[in-house]
Amino acid sequence: MFPTRSVMALETAATFGVLFNLFAIGVECDSKRMFRPGKKAIIIGISVLISSLALNMALAMLMRHFITLDPHLAKALPTIAISQSIVGFPNTCSLLKEMQMLNTDQGRLATSAAMFCDIIGFTLGAAGFIQLQMEKEHSIERKMGSALSPLILVIFTIYFVRPAIKKTLKLRLEGKSIGENYFVCVLIIVLAYILAAETIGQHFLFGALLLGMAIPEGPPLGSALIRKLYYPVGKILYPVFLTTSGLKTDIFTIHFKTLWVISILIFFSVLLKIAVMIIITRYTGLTIHDSVIIGLMLNSRGVCDVVFFNLWRISKALSDEHFAVVITISVILVTVIITPLLKFLIGAIEHQTPTKRRTLQHSRPDSELRIMVCVHDLQSVPTMINLLEASNATEQSPIGVIGLVLIELVGRAAPLLITHNHSPGDIPEDASISLQIINALRQYELAYETCVTLQPFTTITHFELMHEDICRVALDQNATFMIVPFHKHWEIDGSIGTSSRTIQNINSKVIKKAPCSVGILVDRGILKGSMAILNNQGGYHIAVVYIGGPDDAESLAYGARLARHQNVSITLIRFLMFGYDNARERKLDNSLIEAVRYENSTNDNFIYEERVTRDGVGLSASLRTLEDRFDLIVVGRHHEDSPLLVGLGEWSECPELGVVGDFLASLDVGIIASVLVVQQQRVRGKLVNRAMKPVVLNNQDGGPYPEMNNNNAVNNGISTPRTSTSNDQPRWEITIDRAN
Repeated sequence: MFPTRSVMALETAATFGVLFNLFAIGVECDSKRMFRPGKKAIIIGISVLISSLALNMALAMLMRHFITLDPHLAKALPTIAISQSIVGFPNTCSLLKEMQMLNTDQGRLATSAAMFCDIIGFTLGAAGFIQLQMEKEHSIERKMGSALSPLILVIFTIYFVRPAIKKTLKLRLEGKSIGENYFVCVLIIVLAYILAAETIGQHFLFGALLLGMAIPEGPPLGSALIRKLYYPVGKILYPVFLTTSGLKTDIFTIHFKTLWVISILIFFSVLLKIAVMIIITRYTGLTIHDSVIIGLMLNSRGVCDVVFFNLWRISKALSDEHFAVVITISVILVTVIITPLLKFLIGAIEHQTPTKRRTLQHSRPDSELRIMVCVHDLQSVPTMINLLEASNATEQSPIGVIGLVLIELVGRAAPLLITHNHSPGDIPEDASISLQIINALRQYELAYETCVTLQPFTTITHFELMHEDICRVALDQNATFMIVPFHKHWEIDGSIGTSSRTIQNINSKVIKKAPCSVGILVDRGILKGSMAILNNQGGYHIAVVYIGGPDDAESLAYGARLARHQNVSITLIRFLMFGYDNARERKLDNSLIEAVRYENSTNDNFIYEERVTRDGVGLSASLRTLEDRFDLIVVGRHHEDSPLLVGLGEWSECPELGVVGDFLASLDVGIIASVLVVQQQRVRGKLVNRAMKPVVLNNQDGGPYPEMNNNNAVNNGISTPRTSTSNDQPRWEITIDRAN
């Protein structure tokens, strides 16, 4: 497969692969975070790096002293000991991203510690390299040149190159994407930098990494470069570098003694990092379980190790035999061992995490309602704010809003979770849109300053890991109800403007892992024109569709709260199946609805309807009649295989909405109202408590509702209204599907 005549071409492609890969790593590194780690990251970084370096070197010296070794192996042991002390941030970040652990608490702490370790490692490595270069020179002038030349290049990069790049980016038109001319100029500068590094006696990879760290991470330039380099470098050239490394690895040259000596040193280093993490638990506040996880994360191997081993092989610090052993044991075998261990330990934490019941149905009416709203862009903000205002914040039942702005991570390696205080602070450029969204939420907070509090966050992470941050913030902030945006946006003419499969995948993952109840908001506010603040409108018309089940009970609980707002008109529409009678389910549903009806007995804006249908065709026909009567339709996601739904789910496009929600959100139905699909809290796919607790527990006098046990009579599937002489009962309409 690889004849001798192709070696030169492969080596050339491999050189460009590792060159631009290290440049991309430098672009993704957040230099500000590297120099401003947290207290825990500093303790972990210093403890792990210094102890590993000292004890690994001590073990290497002991083995050289007490074991009869080949001279080449004895010379290589200190180099191998140093390599095992390195904690490469790119290695850790890459492994955790592939294992989807980058957004866990342990993953964030491990990446921060690895960043800080890289600073110390770069400093010690540069000092060692300068010392080595000075030893090679004989004259004082050349020794001084070897010492000062890399420092001059670093200073020139920090004080001239980086400011020049920032100034150039500011001169471009605001919002204009990076053109090809920027990309070509950067590639030329990269080649010039590696030439400069080689000219002053440094390795060319030093110049590529240094220039990469000078490029501002994130948009506009950093993210554009990463996108451009992803396929040609990440998918073609860098794999060629790994291929050439594999071709240089000849396992048949390995002798048994060399194998076990180097293996002892490597596995000692792995266990040492874990032991150090366990020892420093009292200083970091971590549990032993978390310390073991972080210790395993810091043992990750990857691109940094392969590059170093290749460089040491070229400089004859490692022979072909030693190179084969360290590649096989350190890079391959260690990764094979720690990967399943990490999955097992993280999985054990998830199963042991206690979960409280956080649902609207089981919340006390006078308690604070904590709503978390997730926003991707400005388009969905008006409808979100209208929904928050309709939630009726009062001093007796305030609302705590947790605003989370979701931004894709491009052009930087480590994710960010930003907590916004009242001052903007140091916000990355790719998070600038979040300030506009948060300012809109602050206007809502100021309008209800006595009964609304806002805690804004911004998460910048990979789309495939974004659900982890959403669920983590919801859990940490004790959210009761979470609202996430639908993945489709409508144009003013009623057509679909944008559709994002990645956002749909995020919603599907959130539904499975959310620590509270979830609502997916299908925003059609642009079709209704209802973008003004709710208090300035004539009214907000909401329909609550009730078929049965815990999710509908949750939507009913939210509808009951919405009904308390003076500018909200609620229509509760209950669907019954003709001739179908399940006494237990009917009794539970009746008690829930009766409680809501009693609470709204004096509410002129509350309407209750019962619609009796025979099958799914009748249900779909009845749902189509809603058309443009309402601004918002609230419905549960799952209905426990109700006979009314037979046939409706055959053409479902969005399973995350459920059968009825998908029908209402369909473009073919013609409904222009926004739709909120509600799912009651699940824990690993199961309900926390299946008890159908009434939405409203007590009347104003503190006693139980007198009508709670006075359920409606049911005759042949047709509900008959309760006779009453009271004049303040809400309107109650009955519709019967008379299809043959």
